[in-house]
Parts: sequence; structure tokens; C-alpha cells
Amino acid sequence: MSAPSRPIRRRSAPAAPATHLPLSYVLPLRWADDTGLAELTGYLRRLAARVEVTVVDGSPPEVYARHAAAWHGLVRHVPPEAVPHGVNGKVRGVLTGVHLAGHEHVVIADDDVRYDGAGLRAVHRLLDRVDLVRPQNYFDPMPWHAYWDSGRILLNRAFGADYPGTLAVRRSTFLAMGGYDPDVLFENLELIRTVRAYGGTEAAPAGLYVRRLPPAARHFLGQRVRQAYDDLAQPVRLAAFLAVLPALGAAVVARRGGPVLGALAATVVLAEAGRRRAGGTRVFPPGAALAAPLWVLERAVCSWLAIGQRVVFGGVRYAGTRIRLAAHSPRALRTRARRTRSPALPT
Repeated sequence: MSAPSRPIRRRSAPAAPATHLPLSYVLPLRWADDTGLAELTGYLRRLAARVEVTVVDGSPPEVYARHAAAWHGLVRHVPPEAVPHGVNGKVRGVLTGVHLAGHEHVVIADDDVRYDGAGLRAVHRLLDRVDLVRPQNYFDPMPWHAYWDSGRILLNRAFGADYPGTLAVRRSTFLAMGGYDPDVLFENLELIRTVRAYGGTEAAPAGLYVRRLPPAARHFLGQRVRQAYDDLAQPVRLAAFLAVLPALGAAVVARRGGPVLGALAATVVLAEAGRRRAGGTRVFPPGAALAAPLWVLERAVCSWLAIGQRVVFGGVRYAGTRIRLAAHSPRALRTRARRTRSPALPT
């Protein structure tokens, strides 16, 4: 779906008065400690004044108990439902939360996503006409690694749409297709592809901006190979990154600096196009595009490491286990949809 001509979220607009929307908000959570508890509790308090909130908490018992005390009477706070299989704890949390949701329109968001009222209303309106909404995240504040990761975001925007830490779905569509597979790593891509495979419609407005808190630098560094592993579900993209290091090596051996400099410049230009798309200069700072070549080089290295994880260990480490499958192919999901399609879904 084409992006709107102007951003839906305007940072300069005055805050609208809180009104309770017929919208459910599902936050799957698993924390080992409570470093950000006070900030998250404040966000949940603001959310609960606007929408129905369910926190599906897979934290260890002592952490879960502290959360229960902090959020008593504020939000619905539950553990994930037991499922016969599923190594991806986030997906298990989403399955539980959507099942419990009291409204047709459901926002699914990571614990670092921070919606405002305008973003919630925009998603709610879009779900009147589509089955899935893919907003656009941006980082605020911007430490060095947020600039680095913004290079990825801007390139994705230049070529189409980014994969954010939040999606929104129609509950009836989600339940009719049986949810999505909890045994994959790239859960957002799996959900998007599953909705498409079952005939659902999607909106990915490039101007629907939703704030995201940057991770700690240590956490960011620990995710590099795991995020590169996601590309195993996108073979063309993976092949492009795997080709970067051999091409760079050949250019160095041949002492041909011109093509390398040209590629670097082209990468920055593409990222800047992504920054300017749909009013992105409002939320992406000047200079963010300069990080794009660094991110490409990082992904080129980590793609080879991800392949090594697959070959040597059979998968990438995730939450104390290993996941082999990044996401199912569209063809596999369409085959499953033909076998299991519910009459509640479009044909």
C-alpha cells in the first residue's frame, strides 16, 4: 500500500485529551531484572487511560511478583498460556494476549515501544479497512548505536518499509488463521507473511511514526548476529549481504578504490532518501544516513557468522535455546492457508 503524502504523526501538534478507544494493547514481556520498571509503569498508566492493556509476562517468578504488585489495578497482567510447542516466548505472549483481547483492533508492541495518542488513533482508523498495520519506529533518545541502527531503518524505508517493534491486527483475522508459528525467530515477518497468505490486507504507512527507546549498548551489540540470522528468511537480501565482503576484497586486491567509494556514496544517498520519505526528517536527525554504510558492513560480516551458526550449531541462540527457522517462506504459508482456511477469512 502506498504511503500517505504527509506523516500521520506530527511532533509539533499539541497533545490531544485522553479518550478511551475501543482498542486492545498487548505487551509480551520477559525481564530478568527491573531496571526500567518505573518508566514502563508510567507508560502503562498513560496507556491504560486510553486503551485496554494486557501485559503477558513470562518473567521469572520473583520478577513477575514485583510486576504484579506494581501494576495491580492498572492493567491486565497474566503469564503466557501453556502451548504444546513454541521456543519464541514473544510469540507465545502474543498468542495469549490476542486471545484475551476484548476488542477487534489489537496493537502488539515490544516493551521499548512508546505510542502516543495520535499513533493509537491512527492505527485504530487504519484497522477499519485493513487486517494488519505496520507502523514506522524511530529512536528517541539517540545514543551512538541508535544512529547506527537508524542506518538500517532508513535503507529499509528507501526500498519499501521497515520491520518495526510493533504491529496491529484485527483480532478476528488473527484467530481465524490460527495465530502464527511460535517456533520461528523473525516473528514480525512471520506474522506479516501469515496474514498475507490467508488473504489479509496490510497497510505500511511510512508516515505513521511511533517512538522506540534504544536498547542498552551491550544489548545492541549482543543482537548483531541474531538479527542477521533473520535474513535467512529473505534469500535475495541475504545473498546481497553475503556478496559485500567478497566484492570489497576483490576491489582491495585490484586496488580499485573508485567503485568502493561509489558504493559508499550510493548507500548514503539511498539512506537519505529514506530519511526524507513521508516527512521523516521530523523524527530522523541529520547525519543518520551517514551510518548506513557502517550498518551494511556490519550486516555483511554478521551474515557470514549467521550462516556459520546455522551450519555448525543448527540455529542461532535465543533465550537459552536455539532456533533454526528464521521464518516460513510465503509459499509454505500459502500452502498451509489452503489446507486450513477458515470461512471467516477472505478467499
